[in-house]
Amino acid sequence: MKKTKKKIMLLLLFLFILIVIIFLGRKSYSKYITQVEGKGVIDVAKWAFLINGQTASITNLNLSKNYQASTLKENHMAPGTKGSFDIVIDTTGSDVGIKYDVTFLNEKSKPQNLKFKYDGHTVSSIKELEPFLTGIIEVESEEKVKTMTIEWIWPYETGDGDKQKKENDAKDTKDAQTLSQYEFDIRISGTQIEPAEY
Repeated sequence: MKKTKKKIMLLLLFLFILIVIIFLGRKSYSKYITQVEGKGVIDVAKWAFLINGQTASITNLNLSKNYQASTLKENHMAPGTKGSFDIVIDTTGSDVGIKYDVTFLNEKSKPQNLKFKYDGHTVSSIKELEPFLTGIIEVESEEKVKTMTIEWIWPYETGDGDKQKKENDAKDTKDAQTLSQYEFDIRISGTQIEPAEY
């Protein structure tokens, strides 16, 4: 009986120690946990870039419709005619700054003495205007619409002296005999300005 009592006491002691270890261990490793849930929300910046009111392509620009001449068939150009056309870039509604540039491609059948003017620059080929037809419209800019008016002129007589005028008259005559339609393609690109790094 003494042995059984001793075994019971040892068993109770063992259970007591085990309960104390579990309780102390649990208490020493317990921690407070609070979870707060929410959602990440950010608006995506809107992109708006219109050229002459269009998003994907623009209507062909007919240079000959931009002048009035009583001695020339309608919708034709010849020495002594001039006119202009507009490229209108509209970034109204865009939430980002936009860099724009204009490229002219596939220029064909250009009269040799035809000139172009933009912003005080006069050039012999429309492609030469490209460096002047680029810029940035900032997101905070009050002017969200940029109008670029490009003038063209085919002078009636060109050159400084009689010899040079005669040579240029011969070029004009040859162009009138061999060229049928002057044309070029326009590509206008708008690119988002990279946001400044913080």
